[in-house]
Amino acid sequence: MEDVVQMAGYSGALFILVLTPLLWSVPTAMMVGELASAIPEEGGFYIWVQRGMGNFWGFQEVWLSLAGSIFEMALYPTLFVDYLGHFAPVFTTGYRGYLIGFAMIAACTWWNIRGARSVGNSSTLIGLVMLSPFLVLTLLGFFHKFTSAGAQLEATPISHVDILGGILIAMWNYMGWDNASTIAGEVDRPQRNYPRAMWITVVLVALSYLLPVGGLSRAGIDPNSWTTGGWVDAGRLLGGEWLAAALAIGGLLCAIGAFNALMLSFSRLPLVMAEQGVLPKIFSRTHPVTGAPYVAIYVCAIGWAGCMFLGFERLVILDILVTGLSIMLEFWALIGLRIREPQLPRPYRVRGGLLGVIALGLPPLALMIAAVVRNHSERIAFSIGSHNFDISALTVGLLFIALGPLLYLPTLRRPQIKTPS
Repeated sequence: MEDVVQMAGYSGALFILVLTPLLWSVPTAMMVGELASAIPEEGGFYIWVQRGMGNFWGFQEVWLSLAGSIFEMALYPTLFVDYLGHFAPVFTTGYRGYLIGFAMIAACTWWNIRGARSVGNSSTLIGLVMLSPFLVLTLLGFFHKFTSAGAQLEATPISHVDILGGILIAMWNYMGWDNASTIAGEVDRPQRNYPRAMWITVVLVALSYLLPVGGLSRAGIDPNSWTTGGWVDAGRLLGGEWLAAALAIGGLLCAIGAFNALMLSFSRLPLVMAEQGVLPKIFSRTHPVTGAPYVAIYVCAIGWAGCMFLGFERLVILDILVTGLSIMLEFWALIGLRIREPQLPRPYRVRGGLLGVIALGLPPLALMIAAVVRNHSERIAFSIGSHNFDISALTVGLLFIALGPLLYLPTLRRPQIKTPS
């Protein structure tokens, strides 16, 4: 949220945090609620798109999700290092930051090989511990319990307004509802629990963003001072070093918990594709005790570690473009399944018939168009040998999207197992 405040100010950030879930999270949660309860199978959104639109689009769904995960999963080690750097910069200077990020990835890889139950239980505990210092910070902000004169700063106008950039980062913060679907085969009573989980978490996530930002808005801390990891600095102003330390730990736990849970989700996609004959059989190997797809976990972890150098904002923008397109395929699969399998039992159903599910996907589509416009202005500079390159993030995203059809061609030669309807 720090970057949203810096780009839009407190009023703009609060507006964005209310608008984005209405246009992005609620439609996605409704889509996931219907599809996850109707088709509660391992592989989740891959199976939905495959059944609703065919094998080609099912492969594109997985490719876009995994390609987007390359950028998304690199965000969490980056956040981990940023939070640690705000509290103890000596540990993250130079190459040390990358080593710490790689160590976090290695630890979560080991954690995931222990199985889905281990990840799920630890994620619940991490969430509770992580939110506790933010609750304290929120209360201090709302009730003006200042312990430092520096906290009582008048909010000044932001130096560089970027509302669209703030919306894109909020879209990233409000993504992920479909990721829980890939482990449906390991979830108890999915027809009942998925729709319920979608609605509860949309509300809780929105409140967990709105209340701390609202509290610090009331405290009057200059929005221009916000950077990634800036919650630590705000805690130091309002509560002293003890709160700064607690918020740093909360930020570290946030990065670990999100990375751990998403690794659980993404690693099931190569597993299911290998079981269907789309990917080599080696990806279907599972741990004899926990059942975790350890080959898929290892390969994904290596790919995610390779993108840490891109930086937070570029990673978010690329993730929104690529992963956002995969979410749009899920909305189109929702429409396709209403047409192809009208008699499919749907314990939770989006109302309004076919027109209702078409209308449901329009607000996310509008935000995706805005993401494309914003991506065009973001630049990525890098060097290969003595040659320097400077290209737009949109170009990089489009290259990843274009690779999907090319990678699909070799799969046509493999005998594929048809998914039963």
